Amino acid sequence: MKQTVLTRYRVMAYITAVWLLVFTGAIVLKYGFSTGDTMVISQIHGILFIVYVIFAFDLGSKAKWGFGKLLWVLVVGCIPVASFFVEPKITRETRALIDGTAPQPVQA
Repeated sequence: MKQTVLTRYRVMAYITAVWLLVFTGAIVLKYGFSTGDTMVISQIHGILFIVYVIFAFDLGSKAKWGFGKLLWVLVVGCIPVASFFVEPKITRETRALIDGTAPQPVQA
C-alpha cells in the first residue's frame, strides 16, 4: 500500500468533516431561525461525501479491513466532528501498515 492512498483519505476526511459542520450550521440557521438556504451547501457536501466513501473503500480494501471497521469509518463520516477524532486513529494504524511495523496476525 502506498502513502498516497492514506493521504487521499485523510484530505477527504477533513474536507468532508468541515463541510458537514457547515451544512449542519446552515440547517440550524434555516430551520431554527428561518434564514438562509441549504441547497448549494448540501449538494457540495453530497459530492464530497461520495468521494470520501470511494477513498475510504480504497483505503479499507488495501489495508484489508473487515466489513465492520469499514462500516464504522463510513458511519463516522456522517457524524459532525467525529471524523476529527477517528481520522488520527486510522492514520496511525495505516501508517504502521505502510511502514511494516504493524503486528502480524498470529497463524495457528
